[in-house]
Amino acid sequence: MPLVTTTDMFKKAYEGGYAIGAFNVNNMEIIQGIVNAAKQLQAPLILQVSAGARRYANQTYLVKLVEAALIDSELPIALHLDHGDSFELCKDCIDNGFTSVMIDASHLSFEENIALTRKVVDYAHNHNPAVVVEAELGRLEGIEDDIKVSAEEASYTDPAQVEEFVTRTKCDSLAIAIGTSHGAYKFKPGQKAELRFDILEEVARRLPGFPIVLHGASSVLPQYVDTINKYGGSMPDATGIPESMLRKAASLAVCKINIDTDLRMAMTATIREYMAEQPSHFDPRQYLGPARQAIQDLVTHKIVNVLGCAGKA
Repeated sequence: MPLVTTTDMFKKAYEGGYAIGAFNVNNMEIIQGIVNAAKQLQAPLILQVSAGARRYANQTYLVKLVEAALIDSELPIALHLDHGDSFELCKDCIDNGFTSVMIDASHLSFEENIALTRKVVDYAHNHNPAVVVEAELGRLEGIEDDIKVSAEEASYTDPAQVEEFVTRTKCDSLAIAIGTSHGAYKFKPGQKAELRFDILEEVARRLPGFPIVLHGASSVLPQYVDTINKYGGSMPDATGIPESMLRKAASLAVCKINIDTDLRMAMTATIREYMAEQPSHFDPRQYLGPARQAIQDLVTHKIVNVLGCAGKA
């Protein structure tokens, strides 16, 4: 089975009241853990690559690993660029086999965002085969790879702008800001996590049937925080988005939920624990194997309890 776009995935997800997991990948073990979970549960997948992952692992290696995942799993898998910040980056990914790209021009003015997004859309849609485009309106607070947005710079998506934005850009999906944030430190100590479902519902009313995306949606599960802290970490105030809120979002117009920080924490916690308890071991397979299993367990949990896409492949 070749790589697919997200078009049919999102149509089925919107109609079925579930979301597709978009999992960030950086190496072989992460890809294997994600794909193993999805294969067992027969869930569709979006494997996404950030600009930082491209620099770290080399785009060619990552594309070939994803192609291997297709052969191994026979699942519908889309390969997506996460947070592309320029036309040139999006074009390079489109030309090298990605089936979906995100152009993140949310840091620009409304008109500049439209202009850059439309430029990417025109190139992607006219490519053979056509590639789908995700855009962003509103800005999420937090840090992820090259994305750094302070609380002062962050802004909720304005529902009054979404119809004009989608109409003029012709984008295929829209990432909105309703209270999620990038990274592990999403809220100040004592601050209650709240997603603006009123914004989501108004966006859905204005864009009926149109797929919405949530970034910064890791839940920062306590077991990983506790393990990291037990073996020398310092994350006492790390807090994430409650999974019940994410499941509610997935039952509405949200068709794609991005998960990155939880993957990093699952892998890091497992490796920290293994190296602390087995200090004489030096074979990478001995600690990367359990880390891969931790990724698989996490993704299994997300597919079943948050995304609701098990059996939808």
